[in-house]
Amino acid sequence: MTVVDVETGDLYPTRVGDKPSLISRQDPVVWPSNESGPIDQRTLASYDEKGYLTVDGLLTPAEVQQFWQELMDLTNDAGVKADERTIVEKSSDEVRSIFEVHKISSAIGKLATDPRVLDRARQIVGSDVYIHQSRVNLMPGYRGTGFYWHSDFETWHAEDGMPRMRAVSMSIALTDNYPFNGGLMLMPGAHRTFVSCVGETPEDNYKASLKAQKIGVPDEDSITKLAAEHGIDQFTGSAGSALMFDSNSMHGSGNNITPFPRSNIFLVFNSVENTLQDPYGAAAPRPTFVADRAFVPVQR
Repeated sequence: MTVVDVETGDLYPTRVGDKPSLISRQDPVVWPSNESGPIDQRTLASYDEKGYLTVDGLLTPAEVQQFWQELMDLTNDAGVKADERTIVEKSSDEVRSIFEVHKISSAIGKLATDPRVLDRARQIVGSDVYIHQSRVNLMPGYRGTGFYWHSDFETWHAEDGMPRMRAVSMSIALTDNYPFNGGLMLMPGAHRTFVSCVGETPEDNYKASLKAQKIGVPDEDSITKLAAEHGIDQFTGSAGSALMFDSNSMHGSGNNITPFPRSNIFLVFNSVENTLQDPYGAAAPRPTFVADRAFVPVQR
């Protein structure tokens, strides 16, 4: 496993060589803090080991219905659909994702400040947090396309300039997640290995990668090694449940060819002590609706 020369200032070099490599994680998974939080120690230890945790019933059925209606209102709004923050499916005109949704929707913006959400994020990263990225994701029945295996941190590091692995994502299900409708798959424990990818970042790569990522995805040999060592789990659960996972979790999803859609609210919290620098593997940073550079702490 490759050892990084920390004298370069980049602990996780990627998209700079002609061969992929595996780099041992240099950062904590659960960052130390003097403050307590809603996650019990046993669950926190499991998160440290696996790189993710689940929360059953984070939202009540009434709240799920409220946010589902909000999602329908957003996707049916012609102004929202025409906004550059809205991404549609490659093969159709159906909405795939709406970015910076916490600023578009006051209801989702308020959810990001809810102690059930915010306090869990702060407990994991060990500090105040800001919203690095927010979006709603829709995977329609029959035509919903998945995402290939990847680590979010690889992109956030290379294209946004996130220095360290000190961010956490929360995916809140608005529909039931079955094993067969394109649910998220994760490799438990693979978050302790960073896969350095090959390929130079094209200009405005985000325009293509938000629909189908091709640069910054791990090679098949690396995926095979990680899967053989760690195995693969899948997030399933009823609407209102939530998945929290580490920025370097290796994850992906398959296509949804069932009649059952899959939708979620996706919030990424980064530590205010881990603010973005110049991109490590791209000529220019991505737009702020994909990676916020204001770094304003989220308050209850």
